[in-house]
Amino acid sequence: MDADFRELPDLAARELGGSVVWATDESFAERQNLILPGPATFDPDAFGHRGKVYDGWETRRRRERGNDAAIVRLGVPGVVHGVVVDTAWFKGNYPPEVSVEAAAVPGYPSVAELLDADWRRIVPRTAIKGDTQNVFPVASPTRWTHVRLWIYPDGGVARLRVHGVAQPDPEVSNEGLVDLAASDNGGRVVDCSDMFYGSPGNLIAPGVAHDMRDGWETARRRDGGNDWVVVALAAAGRVRLAELDTSYFLHNAPGWARLRGRAAESGEWFELLPRTRLQPDTRHRFRIADAPSATEVWLDIYPDGGMARLRLYGDRT
Repeated sequence: MDADFRELPDLAARELGGSVVWATDESFAERQNLILPGPATFDPDAFGHRGKVYDGWETRRRRERGNDAAIVRLGVPGVVHGVVVDTAWFKGNYPPEVSVEAAAVPGYPSVAELLDADWRRIVPRTAIKGDTQNVFPVASPTRWTHVRLWIYPDGGVARLRVHGVAQPDPEVSNEGLVDLAASDNGGRVVDCSDMFYGSPGNLIAPGVAHDMRDGWETARRRDGGNDWVVVALAAAGRVRLAELDTSYFLHNAPGWARLRGRAAESGEWFELLPRTRLQPDTRHRFRIADAPSATEVWLDIYPDGGMARLRLYGDRT
């Protein structure tokens, strides 16, 4: 691979579904800033309750032994060819050294499961400069799903770019299938339990969500029940792959979800996806095996919360 790996896609990019799922600390600036598109900006007059406002991730000043770290779930798994640790605008508060690890974890692991994963060093502990794009080629043929940035001992990083070649999971590809729920294909929402913060019609809107407003979000439940939405499919069809996308819902995503279909022949409801754990800010994909033809799909979320998109890929019948 050519030395300038930065011409390759950024596998951690928010636009691809990347998310900073965990950090030891974000006292001065939020961890999600690490994967924002575009270069970091700086306003010398911007101050808030946390202090100086930085367009990046910044941890507190450590007064005890230890180091800070952040875990990024790649938007698309792949082979990493290089990493850029950009400390733009961090001049007196950047970390003197960094390292990067990677892990390959199937499915949709929790933070606890990620912390217990088998992590491999892909960038050794190295001194870096402030206000600089620190560039690190990576020589590893392995397909990774997550990376962990270590900073020694604390400080601020503006952006983390993870350039490489995507290798999506072939078990949950949607090649050759049609989104039977998409509004631009003729799908429509016919009923829902609640739409206090966002319309359920956003679930089946074209394209990816751009922020939390671009999804469906319910009020907080206090009655022990759960929220739901019913989608009439564009045409009767067999659902082969379901995508439940909680992008941008970091602290208000549902804990679990379930899918049922209304049989085209009998009108009876049958199970497509049993009650399944969801992760915040994640595009989940689930293979559906041997489903009958359906005309509608019922999505239950437990107990409440927000979801960005619902995709139901399948074959028209």
